[in-house]
Amino acid sequence: MSYDDTGVRCTMLRGGTSRGLYLEAADLPADPAARDDLLLRLMGTPDPRQIDGLGGATTLTSKVAVVSPSAAPGVDVDYLFLQLGVDEPTVSDRQNCGNVLAGVGPFAVERGLVPAGAEQTSVRIRMLNSGSVAVATFPTPGGRVEYRGDRRWGDVPIAGVPGTAAPVALTFADTAGSGTGRLLPTGRVRDTVEGIDVTCVDNGMAVVVARAEAFGLSGYESHAELSADAGLLAWVDAVRTAAGELMGLGDVTGTSVPKTALLAAPRDGGQVCTRSFIPVQPHSSIGVFAAVSVVTGMLLPGAVGHELTAGWPAGSSRVDVEHPTGHLLVDVEVDASADPPRVVRAGVVRTARKLFDGTAFPR
Repeated sequence: MSYDDTGVRCTMLRGGTSRGLYLEAADLPADPAARDDLLLRLMGTPDPRQIDGLGGATTLTSKVAVVSPSAAPGVDVDYLFLQLGVDEPTVSDRQNCGNVLAGVGPFAVERGLVPAGAEQTSVRIRMLNSGSVAVATFPTPGGRVEYRGDRRWGDVPIAGVPGTAAPVALTFADTAGSGTGRLLPTGRVRDTVEGIDVTCVDNGMAVVVARAEAFGLSGYESHAELSADAGLLAWVDAVRTAAGELMGLGDVTGTSVPKTALLAAPRDGGQVCTRSFIPVQPHSSIGVFAAVSVVTGMLLPGAVGHELTAGWPAGSSRVDVEHPTGHLLVDVEVDASADPPRVVRAGVVRTARKLFDGTAFPR
């Protein structure tokens, strides 16, 4: 098939604080190499402007969800997340994306892969990148996906996105160790890497957690300040590369995982302040699974950042994570007394909005 002439059916959604192309697997080449080539040409990669494609010249807008009916028992659809490069022709399936995940359920309903409920719909989604399962629940009044927030469905703001929208509640099962095989990939709650104390944790995303002060930072620097500090970015990359080896990921040079998150005491009414890197450039907010993994690590005695949990409300599993553009509320419960520690529950509320549905033509 020549996609150059026919194009490919494609939907673009804003999922959480990311934007991505959503496609059915049946509409793409079965061969992964041919699929990746098509997606790169659709996105306009490689080109730092992505001027000849649908990308937005950032990693947050160069994402793809490939969705298909699932043959797994008790699962509705399979979701493969692909992170595309911007100025480099790379396609990576080594991570999940919780923001793009927020659009998978609505996409599946609108494409007829899952029947809509009369008032709301829950879609069980197998994340093929890790094999773990998420459940997305969102309003479908009259059998149609509702993207707009109102009194009935909720009027949900999320930091980094203008306005409000209807909620997409995401709950996760079996995300611990989804990228590395273990919640604590090194087998320890604390390691010293390149002279920096870190906690390596994986609850949906492999993350290297450190205190901002260990890098000579306050933890409150702006995105622009972090982006302009070439020495800092090289230091962060050196630590995450060495940590990747310890986590059993091998040589992570040039790969998208692990991420790095730097912690500081909260200063805007939250419970922890974060600055994260994806994997080297600073994130304008923080990824869903990165935030879940950070909080999971902090809940473990002896871990980097555990001391910041001393003032958290007793008995509450909801944690307000500050980031450069606002807040992200996650719900995490960990049984730290188990050996090894066990994740009891993890979840988050995101929103999604359909931007277009039609035929996209590759470069």
